[in-house]
Amino acid sequence: MTISRRTFLQGSMIAAGTVGATPALHAQAQTPFIKAPAGPVAQVVRDEAYWREIRSHYDVSGDFINLENAYYGIMTRAVADDFKRNIDRLNRDNSYFLRREFDRQGIEAIRATLAQHLGVPTDEVALTRGATESLQNLISNYQLLKAGDTIMYGDLDYDSMQYAMNDLAARRGATVAMVTTPEPATRQGVLDAYEQALKAHPRTRLLLLTHISHRTGLVYPIAELVKMAKARGVDVIVDVAQSWGQLDYQLPDLQADFVGGNLHKWIGAPLGLGFIYIRKERMSAIGVHLGNADYAPTDIRARVLAGTVNAAALMTIPDALRQHDAMGTRNKGARLRHLRDHWVAQLRGNSKVQILAPDDMSGAVTSLRLAGKTSFTDNVALQKILIDQYGIFTVPRKGPAGGACLRVTPALFTTTAELDKFTTAIGKITT
Repeated sequence: MTISRRTFLQGSMIAAGTVGATPALHAQAQTPFIKAPAGPVAQVVRDEAYWREIRSHYDVSGDFINLENAYYGIMTRAVADDFKRNIDRLNRDNSYFLRREFDRQGIEAIRATLAQHLGVPTDEVALTRGATESLQNLISNYQLLKAGDTIMYGDLDYDSMQYAMNDLAARRGATVAMVTTPEPATRQGVLDAYEQALKAHPRTRLLLLTHISHRTGLVYPIAELVKMAKARGVDVIVDVAQSWGQLDYQLPDLQADFVGGNLHKWIGAPLGLGFIYIRKERMSAIGVHLGNADYAPTDIRARVLAGTVNAAALMTIPDALRQHDAMGTRNKGARLRHLRDHWVAQLRGNSKVQILAPDDMSGAVTSLRLAGKTSFTDNVALQKILIDQYGIFTVPRKGPAGGACLRVTPALFTTTAELDKFTTAIGKITT
């Protein structure tokens, strides 16, 4: 028999040892969390002794330099140990544990903890298997689109979300409009591009926005874009897969009614975890997913129907959030930006290198493009040179208006010496 998502989720917080749990339910973490030192963020960012200590809490491979950390943020040893204990417990006690010791109080506690971090009420949040599931459910179940309306998304939005928007348009008889992000990007240039697109398509009903592009690392001015769209009666779905846990904000700051995000990127939880957010007053705009009758139509959890889920991962969320809090979003984000600026500054003067995210619109993620190397094949070849000859792992991306690019993303465990090796390699390649 398949255990339903509802049965799994209703007790995960008790299993995680955070609410009403006895010691037998969940062993306490044996590896200590990493805490940030006292002092202003600007000082913490440059405290190299602290960041060496941070690195020691990650199991980092010595076989290559990993500069592709936007895909999955690996767990600290404390969080990974908690995950392993949860796997062992589930593997040992199986359905007896799942059915007898999970209850509604547990999942409500974990939702409440997550909602507190997001800055929204608990009943506006549900757990999912990742941002892709969250955003696909929001898009595919959007109820207010009519034949002849327009849906809009950007060229730098995530592929799966573009597919979902195209599918929605096809099913509802709507048209599709794409916004091209200008290169080089500027804040005003991005705002102008969306304003012009909305003016050109007055029947736009739904707009997809991405906070940080997975293609170039560009940080979009989301709150301003949402305000612009809402002034025209356009609903907005926001993808925060790359931003939540890296940038210092809470969901209300974005002004959006519908949001999907991840817990396994910059929060550092196990793979396969995310969240969906719908503002309570707008719940009816997103239909029940695949007839889910486990919850009332007014309940956000009716917008998710995943079947059997990774219970051990869910049980690890509380420790992942505690680790995140111990380091602090501001400290994490500032350090990641410091590392990004370290390598970007060295390559800014290279006339054969184009940096795709400007300094005032970037976080950890930034892509580059070599002069004349605009095809995806060109960038796959560059990736191969870097890993084969220099032991540096990156990833090519396609989709930007100016052509394909190479994405570079440091992590908290990345050293400046590793970034220096990367910039030296690019210098040699472009000589």
